[in-house]
Amino acid sequence: MKKAERVDYILQRLQQLYPETPVPLDHTDAFTLLVAVLLSAQCTDERVNQVTPALFALADNPVDMAALDVEQIRAIIRPCGLSPQKSKAIKRLSEILLEEHGGEVPANMEALERLPGVGHKTASVVMSQAFGVPAFPVDTHIHRLAQRWGLTSGKNVVQTERDLKRLFPEAYWNRLHLQIIFYGREFCTARGCDGRVCEICRTCYPERKHPKRTLKA
Repeated sequence: MKKAERVDYILQRLQQLYPETPVPLDHTDAFTLLVAVLLSAQCTDERVNQVTPALFALADNPVDMAALDVEQIRAIIRPCGLSPQKSKAIKRLSEILLEEHGGEVPANMEALERLPGVGHKTASVVMSQAFGVPAFPVDTHIHRLAQRWGLTSGKNVVQTERDLKRLFPEAYWNRLHLQIIFYGREFCTARGCDGRVCEICRTCYPERKHPKRTLKA
C-alpha cells in the first residue's frame, strides 16, 4: 500500500470508527480547557477530569484563579503529578491573562506559548478545540502511531506534526488528532500493538514481519 493509499484508508477508517470527537478533557470554556490541558501533561485525562471539578468550583476564571494561593491550587491538583510546577504556572498564567489579555485566553498561538506551562502542544489543543483554528497537536501517543502507519519517519514530534499537516487536508486536522488518540487508546496501545497487531497496522503493512520500533519522540 502506497503512502497516499494509507492516508486515504486511515482517514476513512477513523471517520467510520469515531464520527464524533468529543474533547476528552471536561471543560466549559477556553480558560478551563487551557488549565485542563496543562494538567494533563504526564497525567491521564481520566485523572484530570477527577481533579478539575474541585479546582473549578473554587476558580473557573482568571480572576478567581489568580486570587488563590499557589498552595491552595497545589493541594487540589497534586494527584495529577508535577504539582509544584503546575500550580505556579496556573496561578501565573491567570495573572498574565488579566494583566495582558483583558482576562481572556488569547486566540493566538504565539501568545499562548508565552504563557507559563503552555508548550506548543497545549497551545495547539486550545487553538483547535476552543477556537476552531486548524491545528494538529502531536504528542508521543500520535507520534508512535504515525510511525507505525508509515506516515512519518520523524525523530521528534515537531517533524511528525509537520509531516501529518502535509499529508492530511487542513479541514481534517482538528478532529483527526482526536480520532488518532481514540484509536490508539482502544486498539494500538504502546504494549498492545507493536505495529503488527491492530487493524490499521495490519492493513497498512500486511507483510510486516518485525515489530515497528518508534524513533525517539
